[in-house]
This record gives sequence, structure tokens and C-alpha cells, in this order.
Amino acid sequence: MDAITLTTKPIPQLIRQLAIPASLGMVFNTLYNVVDTYYAGLISTSALAALSSSSFLFFFIIGLCYGGTTALTALIGHAYGKNHIVYAGLIAKKGMGLILILGTSLGLLGYLYASELLILIGSEPTYHNLALSYIQIILAGTVLFFANFALNSVLVATGDTKSYRNTLIFGFFANILLNPLFIYGWGIFPAMGIGGIAFSTVLIQAINAGYLLYKSMQTGLIRFTCKAHFYPDWRIYKPLITQAAPPGLNMLMISFGSLIALHFVTYYGYKAVAGYGIGYRVEQLMLLPALGISSATLSLVSNNMGAGKKERVRAILKDALKYGYSLALGGMLFLLITSTWIVAQFDHDTEVIALGSTYIHVMLFMFCGYVTHFVCVAALQGIKKPAMIFYVGFFRQLLAPTIAYTLIVYYFELSFMWMWIGLGIIVYSSALALLWYTIGKLKTI
Repeated sequence: MDAITLTTKPIPQLIRQLAIPASLGMVFNTLYNVVDTYYAGLISTSALAALSSSSFLFFFIIGLCYGGTTALTALIGHAYGKNHIVYAGLIAKKGMGLILILGTSLGLLGYLYASELLILIGSEPTYHNLALSYIQIILAGTVLFFANFALNSVLVATGDTKSYRNTLIFGFFANILLNPLFIYGWGIFPAMGIGGIAFSTVLIQAINAGYLLYKSMQTGLIRFTCKAHFYPDWRIYKPLITQAAPPGLNMLMISFGSLIALHFVTYYGYKAVAGYGIGYRVEQLMLLPALGISSATLSLVSNNMGAGKKERVRAILKDALKYGYSLALGGMLFLLITSTWIVAQFDHDTEVIALGSTYIHVMLFMFCGYVTHFVCVAALQGIKKPAMIFYVGFFRQLLAPTIAYTLIVYYFELSFMWMWIGLGIIVYSSALALLWYTIGKLKTI
């Protein structure tokens, strides 16, 4: 999709064209995680708890990549909207180089200190070794995850949300075949247990990276004709880091917030950890369409801002929120009816089912709050005004939940359900504040 299309076609049509492929891809990505959860449950409830705790640790590391990739999309989108194709390509190449260096470094550090990090987040001795055997393989492939995110950011900036969708659909079906192969072994392939789930994931990431590189090269923004274009350059890094820091720290806090929640969940026992892990994945599945709209918002706002079409930028926020709320209400209704049955497909333990269902039943009422956060964050990134994202994220992910969880779990000793009721109050209060701030910023651009 070219810059003229992104800045002239009707906004609702563009949101649908960009959000539907992105949402579909994210649905398959979450289904991918559901497959992992299913096979871990077949191994044992301890393996399921191990997958949950180690996955949250990896989400924490992946969160460090988020700011860089969304900043890359915003900066490329601005240049692309101005039709400065050469400059957009320079940003793409140097930005990718920086993200790959970051991925390599974090993967190495995480691999070396994986055991200590798992203990820090509350991994119990009953499943610690299982969690370690999974996460070490995943961390060894960190650079591949970062490469895929970076390449996708280049494609999204040009209006291509279909290529990444294709990799996620492929990954889902490949995972169904590869998980049992590496878990149980066959022929020359040894049985790896829970480590086989991780090995399948890394292999699929490697295949997808090759495909996304091919598609990125077709845009003309990624070329290997001049090595110097990939060399470090502070003139590119400075605006990239400035743009990346607030959303990156916000995503880091989201990841850290999940770890904080997991720490308090362990107070209720390993079955609560397993139920929380299942419920979290089911919840994320229903939020994926909203994340697709967020991706579309970032692409459209950055391109139209670059083209100087500020009225369209304001209209994008309104239309994106309308679509997001509609999808959120549909997801709420679906989960209200099916959540208990869904959780039961992953673990037959009645206590795990009850805890996982409880989590979902409370969290589904927060969907509209999450939509507000996703769309407003994307809009602020698109206009290159991301500073407030950090402050709202700090309140929503760290400060308020830590206080609330401490009071609920340790001081008042309330049930598992009250952790999520407390979180709901936090989500909606911060969402309203962020929406008010975003509308104000769009009035002044």
C-alpha cells in the first residue's frame, strides 16, 4: 500500500483493510500459544505451571523490543507519508540493526541468568526445572523474535499487515505438527518434553524471519547493496530512541506488571498459577482484534501526520475507538458464555478450571478499558508525542497494582477474584485519564 492510499482513502475502509489482517494474524498467534498450553497440560499440571511462569518471563524480555519496533513504524511512517522513500529506507535499515543488537544481548543475558530470574518471579521447586528447560531454549532464539518484530514494523509502516499475518497462520499450523514431534520424539528426533515446545517455537521463528525479510526487501526499504546503511548512526538512533523510550518502558512495565501479578498469584498455590496462565491466554485471544486496530491506528496516524493531514488524524482516533469498542463487547459476550468450557479443555482439575474461569469472568469487563489504552497509545506514538505513555503505564502497571495486590492478598487476605476486581478499577481510571490527554493533544497538533 503506498503513501497516497494511506492518506486519501476513507478512514473506516483503511482501518478495516489494515486491522482485519493484523487481528487475524494475532488470533492465530494466540491460538499458537493455546496449542502450547494444551500440550503442556497433556504433560502435567506442573508442566502447565512451568509454561505459565517461564512465558511471563519471556514476555518481559520481549517487552523491551516493543518500543523500538513501534518507534520504527512511526518514524518510517512519517517519512513514507512525506514520500521521502530513501530516508525511510535508511531509518529501516539502521533501526533494524539496533534492534537485532538488543535482541542478541538480551537473549544472552537471559540465558545465563534464567534460573535466578525464574526464582525471582516466584517459580516453585515443583516445576522450576521444567520451566528452566523451556525458557533456556526460547531465550537462545531471542534474536529471531526481535528480527520478526523489526521486519514487521517496516511492513506495517507501508500499510502491509498481511505478511506478518501469513507468518502467524503458518506458525499455528506448523506448531500443531511440530509440538508432539519434539515433545514425544520420533525416529531421529529425541523426546524433549516441555523443551520440545520451545524448540518448535524457535524453529518456526527462524522460518518466518526468512519470509518477512523477503517481503521487506520487496518494499525497497531493506536492501543489502550498501553495508554502510546498516552501520550505527546517532543521527538516526537519537530520534528512534527518543520515540521508543516511553512506549518501550510502558511495555516493559506491562511485562513487569504481569510478573508482579504472577508473584501474588503464587500465594494461592500452583493450581492458581496454572489457572491464571490458561485464563490469561484466553483473555489475550479476545483482545487481539483490538490490538489489530491499534496497529492500524499507528500506521494511519503516522502516515497522515507526515502528510500534514491533521483533521484525518483526529478522525482516525474516533473511528478506531468505535471499531474497538464494538469488538470488545462481542468478545465480552462470547467469553461470558464459553469461558468455563474453554478452560476445561486445557486442564481437567476442577480447582484449576474454577480459578481460570474466575479470572476470565472478571477480566472480560475490562475489555473496553484496554481498547482505550491500545488506541490512545498508538495515536500518541503516531503523532510523535509518546511521553505520557510512560506515566500512565507506571501508574497502571506498577504503582497501583502493587499497592492493590498487597492490600488484597496480604493485608485483607481476600480471595483470588478480588485481585482482578482491584485491577479493573485501575484499568478504567487510567484509561479515562489517557483518553482525555490524547484528545487534548490532538486538538493542539
